[in-house]
Amino acid sequence: MTIQIKKINFKHSFIFFLFCNIISLPFIKTYNLNISPLVCLVLILIIGVSHGSLDHIKGKKLLKIFQINNIVTFYISYFLLALTVIILWILLPTVILLTFLIVASFHFGKEDTQFLIADNSYLNQFLFFLKGSLVIIAPLYFNFNETVAIFKLLLINNESFYQSLNIIENNNFLIIGIALSTFSSIYLFFQKFELKKFTIFFDYFSIIIINIYFSPLVAFTIYFCFLHSIRHSISLMTELDQESLRNGLFVFIKKAIPLTILTSVFCLVGLYFLNINYNFDSAILKLIFIGLASLTFPHILLEYLIEKNEK
Repeated sequence: MTIQIKKINFKHSFIFFLFCNIISLPFIKTYNLNISPLVCLVLILIIGVSHGSLDHIKGKKLLKIFQINNIVTFYISYFLLALTVIILWILLPTVILLTFLIVASFHFGKEDTQFLIADNSYLNQFLFFLKGSLVIIAPLYFNFNETVAIFKLLLINNESFYQSLNIIENNNFLIIGIALSTFSSIYLFFQKFELKKFTIFFDYFSIIIINIYFSPLVAFTIYFCFLHSIRHSISLMTELDQESLRNGLFVFIKKAIPLTILTSVFCLVGLYFLNINYNFDSAILKLIFIGLASLTFPHILLEYLIEKNEK
């Protein structure tokens, strides 16, 4: 199955790389595409969120390891952890944002690369973090002011935080961060080299391209939906049916629909209440990033617990 995953993900990365180049062509950019935050939200709800919509199946697997028979235990724990993240974001927005960015960097780097890397050493774990940090650093480097504006919408009112960001930008720390991410990609590429590892560079240049030509929100949506989420979903499809990816796709969609719909309903309710106090676009931005953070932490914790206990 590992060989199949590498082959599929290589093709997926190449197609995504071509897609990023095509949508960034000058004759397309002359139309001055203004992609609404609502479009980003819809894409994230349909494609992005669905890659974690089989967590209840993994939850059953984890409960079996812990010899717990009641699935309600998983649902309650997952919901309470997500709710805790939202509450902590309201109380300690700067701390939770920084924690989220660090955790997300590692998560993106690992899930986008680990199918190519057999060795799960501490060095490789750190390289995954550096590689995934490109998703966070690139928008700051190419669209600093727009990214800072998003932070301000996310309840971050800490002036020392923004002063630190200005120091980072003015002293070329962002380019150093991109250089370190580049080095990690090169190192992982040459580690037990094989041709399918060109996937790493297809992903690297795709992230750079979309952040050069698009706003931080749009660039993140393109990456999160069409690279990260689809790649994770492909791995789930192959787990559901190792013989037929097409059949795995149908099974995945069938199993993913219930929680995807439930999550979408919660998001729409949240959007309704946020729109009372904020304009529509600002409400969507808060919903996307704070909502994703609340789902990311339990999702990553679940993946970690299963991986640890399986070992």
